[in-house]
Amino acid sequence: MPHSLQVAQFRTLHEAGCFVMPNPWDVGSARWLRGQGFKALASTSAGFAFTQARADQDVPREMMLAHLIELVQAVPDIPVNADFENGYADEPADLAMNVKACVATGVAGLSIEDATGREDEPLYPFELAVERIRAARRAIDETGSGVVLTARAECFLTGHPDALNEAARRIAAYAEAGADVLYAPGPKTREQISTIVAAAGGKPVNQLIYGDFGLTVADVASLGVRRISIGAALARAAWAAFIEATRLIKEEGSFAGFAGNGPSAPLNPFFRDDLKARS
Repeated sequence: MPHSLQVAQFRTLHEAGCFVMPNPWDVGSARWLRGQGFKALASTSAGFAFTQARADQDVPREMMLAHLIELVQAVPDIPVNADFENGYADEPADLAMNVKACVATGVAGLSIEDATGREDEPLYPFELAVERIRAARRAIDETGSGVVLTARAECFLTGHPDALNEAARRIAAYAEAGADVLYAPGPKTREQISTIVAAAGGKPVNQLIYGDFGLTVADVASLGVRRISIGAALARAAWAAFIEATRLIKEEGSFAGFAGNGPSAPLNPFFRDDLKARS
């Protein structure tokens, strides 16, 4: 079960201001981000999937639950939020059971998305999507854990023809259904972000920043966003450098891909000191 202190910390972070919640994909990246002073971390389904030689959304439930336990144990003094995809279930009753399993990993928060993962129907029908959030809310309440529930409207990422308006409609409904935090990944402009914040009706909003949209943390905060996550952006950045370096070796016999490498020197002393502190 989550430690009440981490849950309380996580809830407090959402009460005022705006904080960045980066997404590690393993123990090393989690410890490094903690060491940089971030106050909360979140898992990334894609980032973790790549470490397991799997595509995003192809990680089975039990493997994801084990990963969440690993992350929580890696940073026991700060909150961890779980990217719990669609809850690994379609029906609300099954979703509720899986949400309780996620809470049992020790996370301080979890997100449930309304994407089905199916090409023929990429989003759950509106009423079912709302009932799924209600079911997740009830499941968390039954645990007595206070874990923070984030509801995600995946309209942008699934290519909905009227993504902004549909996301706003769903965000408003999810807020009413009991979500603590609202999240519509995809908006990149001030106007789009402001629309989502307004739809949340005063509840905290998470904004995904996965690229250079010309917005700073201060810019996003000024729009009323309470939390910024970066999804798999850090993992993708690491993989991008790896892919380009290996391409140059394979295709050109060149090691020029290493030219931009930062020094690895900070890693050894950091992890040695960090291990001593943990031990």
